Amino acid sequence: MTGDDCSPYIDISYPELKALLEGSPSLLLIDVRSKEEVDRGKIPGSINIPVDSVESELALDTASFQAKYGVPKPPADAPDLIFHCQMGRRGAAATQKAWPLGFNKARNYVGGYKEWSEKEAK
Repeated sequence: MTGDDCSPYIDISYPELKALLEGSPSLLLIDVRSKEEVDRGKIPGSINIPVDSVESELALDTASFQAKYGVPKPPADAPDLIFHCQMGRRGAAATQKAWPLGFNKARNYVGGYKEWSEKEAK
């Protein structure tokens, strides 16, 4: 859990994300960094929805989301909806924006692209 003990938002770690990437067909990994940041590198399989657009994009109808991002829109109860940014703060903000929209299992990869790129470079 993040923040105080009452926070419903759950963070995941690098090993947890690696396991999901290798074994979860329902994983949707959303990179909430800017397009310019994503152009410099991204976690394979992620889609880019900048943090300021998360609410409007998750509110798209299923067909529009699929057409725009090339992946199915996650159902509200999606077990493997993960947000990430560079270092965790914007990913946490995106997770907090998703919860009121009904995505109450959404999680944040706290290490972000910074941790991912460091660990994957080894």
